Amino acid sequence: MRELRYPPAERLDIEENLHGHTVHDPYRWLEDADAASTKEWASAQDTLYQRIGVDQDSREVFAERLRSLMGAGGVGVPLWRGDRRFGVRRDPGQEHAVLYVRDGEGPERTLIDPGAMDPSGLTTLDSWRPSPDGRLLSYQLSEGGDEESLLRIMDVETGEPVDVPIPRTRYSPVAWLPDGSAFYYVCRLPEEQVPDGEEAYHRRVYLHRLGTPVEEDPIVFGEGRDKTDYFGVSLSRDGRWLTLTSVRGTSSATEAWIADLSMSPLESPLLRTVQEGVDADLSPHVGRDGRLYLLTDRDASRGRLCVVDPADPAYENWTTLVAEDPEAVLDGFALLDGDGLESPELLATWSRHAISEITRHDPADGTLLGAVPMPGLGSLAGLTSRPEGGHEAWFGYTDNTHPSSVYHYDARTGAVELWERAPGDIDVPEVRTEQVAFTSKDGTTVRMLVVSPPEAADGPRPTILYGYGGFQISLTPAYSATILSWVRAGGVYAVANLRGGLEEGEAWHRGGMLAAKQNVFDDCAAAAEHLIDTGVTDRDRLAVMGGSNGGLLVGSMVTQRPDLFRAAVCSAPLLDMVRYERFGLGQLWNVEYGTADDAEQLGWLLGYSPYHNVREGTRYPAILFTVFDNDTRVDPLHARKLCAALQHATSAPVEERPVLLRAEAQVGHSSRSVSRSVALSADQLAFLAHHLGLEVGR
Repeated sequence: MRELRYPPAERLDIEENLHGHTVHDPYRWLEDADAASTKEWASAQDTLYQRIGVDQDSREVFAERLRSLMGAGGVGVPLWRGDRRFGVRRDPGQEHAVLYVRDGEGPERTLIDPGAMDPSGLTTLDSWRPSPDGRLLSYQLSEGGDEESLLRIMDVETGEPVDVPIPRTRYSPVAWLPDGSAFYYVCRLPEEQVPDGEEAYHRRVYLHRLGTPVEEDPIVFGEGRDKTDYFGVSLSRDGRWLTLTSVRGTSSATEAWIADLSMSPLESPLLRTVQEGVDADLSPHVGRDGRLYLLTDRDASRGRLCVVDPADPAYENWTTLVAEDPEAVLDGFALLDGDGLESPELLATWSRHAISEITRHDPADGTLLGAVPMPGLGSLAGLTSRPEGGHEAWFGYTDNTHPSSVYHYDARTGAVELWERAPGDIDVPEVRTEQVAFTSKDGTTVRMLVVSPPEAADGPRPTILYGYGGFQISLTPAYSATILSWVRAGGVYAVANLRGGLEEGEAWHRGGMLAAKQNVFDDCAAAAEHLIDTGVTDRDRLAVMGGSNGGLLVGSMVTQRPDLFRAAVCSAPLLDMVRYERFGLGQLWNVEYGTADDAEQLGWLLGYSPYHNVREGTRYPAILFTVFDNDTRVDPLHARKLCAALQHATSAPVEERPVLLRAEAQVGHSSRSVSRSVALSADQLAFLAHHLGLEVGR
């Protein structure tokens, strides 16, 4: 058998002085994916991965279990337009969820089935929204895993296309006029109108009238704004009030305006400021009762719901309707005010230490009326009611052992009933789920969900620690075939609610961003130490896992605390934090991380940037990088560069603790078919099982 060696990777003598910092970048040549040298290196990495990266027997066992558990399928909450009901469902055997419609008590009709359109599984349904009368449907499809969706319009009755597709509309909201004759949307400027390298930015709000050329759509908003601004747009049900929002990149600081369209043209609405120049999140919505509802964390880190007259929305006129809770984060609301109710109800959704709940309030003054019974200790996945009002609400629900299902609430009786369950009939393994608290380096209490086999622990178990820690993203209990497959094999899976997320409100988010980003990594290290100190696992049976911003977490943990982990999986990661803004959508994220263009902020970034904190002669854990060629958000160059750096630096033999790269073509950052999800998760779990000593039996 040939001696195992890492593919050769030239180390260039690239050294820059940035704001007084000496920055080395020996693998900058790996940034160019099209260079012959990069392709040769990547091909050699593929060969090495295929040779030692996967234990085929355990991979097949995991793949079989993952397929079975994903066979549960899933359902989404319904969206009503009169008696016409829209919804999504993924049945067992389907690669993607299907959008369907049902008229009254008639049969369901399929509107969009990505799997039928593209049997390869590379086409995804990114978003959809029916017109107020349910006659038309806007929807966005991406092909080939590129995440570059086109905005299309369909006649719901016939399924035939209406008008021509609109390009450059990734992440676009759609706000229909009541009669369906036109809609507002968000689109990037044509490439020829922006500087080279900025094609992914420069958004504008447009108005499109059906039947008119897209090229003639007037720009309604966005001129003169920052190139990284993202816009939101919505219309009140009666079409009178237009609300616009703007955020810089992924910032939570929201600027908002409102216009009375009865007083100004659709193409040039007269905008009145709701909030500008304020570092606070804000989500405006004009209700059926004519009030402007404002869901905000302004002067309330965990959120509050305010109301104001839309004709005079200045901050001094805001009235708090639902006040901030000292321990729960306000997520959303719905108004029930239809026939059959003695008095209307306002439903508020909350997350209390990552566990969802719903409270009932008097919409007149916010008085607490009670709570809506929840199916368990899990997570809400959407809350809807009928646009015209009514006494009913629907909400999605999931937890660690229950696939996504939909429940129905009747405000007349207070009853909550299962409305539609996940369609697959599967055997879900029994697990034990416990929420634990531990103390981070600075004394902060952090929580973690630990999922383990139901039987009593017999010594330390192979354990995966998963985290994210950024961008206000909360990790809440949810059905996961990956978690259940690992626990069924005898392992433990822990999900840590690190700072940077929104589990404890906006202060929790800000405690893990910009200059405070190191708190996220300290929280993760404390989580690992808690699992070790309590006997759940030990250092030879513990792995860290995460993707995207969570990949940055993994890279930082591997380079800061290699002593804590035996193995790691780092997926679609950010790792070169000095040059991250130059690639993908990196310029959207400097509001979260900081920028290397600023001397102080460069210091923060260099302090934890995984690529710049590799130390030669260190015994690093076994590491699997997984990247995706069509990733338009995080360029795979990050993983290539750190992979090369760690292969050069590690003192561990390649046979014992390999550093490997798994690259996948024709898929992007997030959405993927079931088959591709199974293949990726099976490879990751098999890698970790091998290096943590988990015996994977049939």
